Amino acid sequence: MPFKAILTDLVRSVPGASGAILADWEGEAVEQFALYDDFELKIVGAHKGIILNQVKELQGRLDDPVRDAVITTAHQHVVIGAVGNDYSLVMTLAREAISARALPPFRKAIELLMKEIY
Repeated sequence: MPFKAILTDLVRSVPGASGAILADWEGEAVEQFALYDDFELKIVGAHKGIILNQVKELQGRLDDPVRDAVITTAHQHVVIGAVGNDYSLVMTLAREAISARALPPFRKAIELLMKEIY
């Protein structure tokens, strides 16, 4: 399944989702799907990918590796997750959305992306 289809299905299946982006280790967009400006999503993806990389660096102190994280701002939720060691998936949600409902389809999308990449 192509990256675009996985991201499109993810956004369309999660109530309140507005975009999803697959980014590489440098924060560069590999593929994205958004219901708003693609450029804005690319910036969110790059910044949140950097945060995920920093969390992964710190996880050496933990017994259990970090899978994903939800960042809540005044205007939205952002879900970030590792796709192997080299990529990250970032999804944006409306502030009113229930971020916990996004996690199962988000994690399924990561599984599908892993199969495509690795």
